[in-house]
Amino acid sequence: MVLREGARVVVTGGAGFLGSHLIDRLLEGDCEVVCLDNLVTGDEDNLAHLLGHERFTFVHRDVTEFIFVPGDVDAVLHFASPASPVDYLDLPIQTLKVGALGTHNALGLSLAKGARFLLASTSEVYGDPQVHPQPETYWGHVNPVGPRGVYDEAKRYAEALTFAYHRTHGVDVRVARIFNTYGPRMRMDDGRAVPSFIGQALAGEPLTVHGDGTQTRSICYVDDLIDGLCALLDSDEPGPVNLGSAHECSILELARAVIDACGSSSSIEHRPRPVDDPQVRRPDTSLAERVLGFHARTGPEEGLQRTVAWYLGRRR
Repeated sequence: MVLREGARVVVTGGAGFLGSHLIDRLLEGDCEVVCLDNLVTGDEDNLAHLLGHERFTFVHRDVTEFIFVPGDVDAVLHFASPASPVDYLDLPIQTLKVGALGTHNALGLSLAKGARFLLASTSEVYGDPQVHPQPETYWGHVNPVGPRGVYDEAKRYAEALTFAYHRTHGVDVRVARIFNTYGPRMRMDDGRAVPSFIGQALAGEPLTVHGDGTQTRSICYVDDLIDGLCALLDSDEPGPVNLGSAHECSILELARAVIDACGSSSSIEHRPRPVDDPQVRRPDTSLAERVLGFHARTGPEEGLQRTVAWYLGRRR
């Protein structure tokens, strides 16, 4: 069991949305955590409540450069990467570098320490899928030279490199393919649907829906996703494993649900769809259900209410 009391865990990208929630869960489990982040897209506010915590250490570090962490390490969780369209379209080369060099360095740390390695991959490895829902056996439909390719291919390369280290050097690996996750600590300006819609609804502005809004996403509340990550880390399954909610809805339905959760009277305004925007997205979660006992428990109504409450709290 990796997540035993006193386990020492390194989390790259720990100041980000998912990384910071994961660190909270690790500390609740009496682990010691070393967070590495260069704060290019991460936010120190996500970790402010941990300053002074005796089992938490923050190191300002760009993981595309050599990583050294003194002492024993039981697990390396690699979450460093721009993850929202606004960020990876603005930082295309940095996104590719952290997927390649950052993953290489994080795997090198795992190899040197004899530590288990968990890669935060993404549903974006499936691209604009021609198979629905998407099982782990599907190889994807990705445009490598399109603007979204910098993120999609960075994660596909990271998966390939992870399994190369597993086969060549015997590194004990886990790969999570994370589907659309939402919740507190998402930047309102990061371009993803839920925070963008909430920001617009709370401001009384029209919600901007790209295209006709029939494209689908399966949104998973962050607490459920963290449950799945911890279960995968402590399992014997190397993956890849889809983690997310099987509850699929259209973007138009999601916009209306956000309006309701905010108690807003905002209208909906349609805009042109971005290049290579996936038409459908829903995980086949049968592997996670079978080997991890995982399924998302938080319904969209409850999850959106919690998320809206967090944003409202930030305004006070």
